[in-house]
Amino acid sequence: MKTFRALTIAGLVWFLGVLAYSLSFYLPILENVEQQANLTLFFAVVPLVWFGAWLYYRKGVQTHGLVMGLVFFAMAALLDALITVPVLIIPNGGSYYDFFTDPGFWVIGAEFIGTTLVYWNFMVRQRTKELI
Repeated sequence: MKTFRALTIAGLVWFLGVLAYSLSFYLPILENVEQQANLTLFFAVVPLVWFGAWLYYRKGVQTHGLVMGLVFFAMAALLDALITVPVLIIPNGGSYYDFFTDPGFWVIGAEFIGTTLVYWNFMVRQRTKELI
């Protein structure tokens, strides 16, 4: 595994996800803007992680998709703990406990892992089988 490459791409995916989440507050469509932001992030994660997996695997790396999904999610969780919670959540009355025990956090984590695993299965593993 190319560790620096994986962590850099995971940081980029996290940044773009936080950007989508934050920008959704400026275009209020639903009455509950917090729910709207969570839905925006939920739908943005799949293409963002797919893009991140494409960036990582385009150099021919063969790291298993489950491992990469876990790396992407772990990096996002770390950056959430260091940046998102203290900057965006705590000033609005939340806490670390509220953030990390929210089922939405874990659903998005499953999206990170699942999307990377699906990308690896169809775009990396299948391509490797074709070459053999």
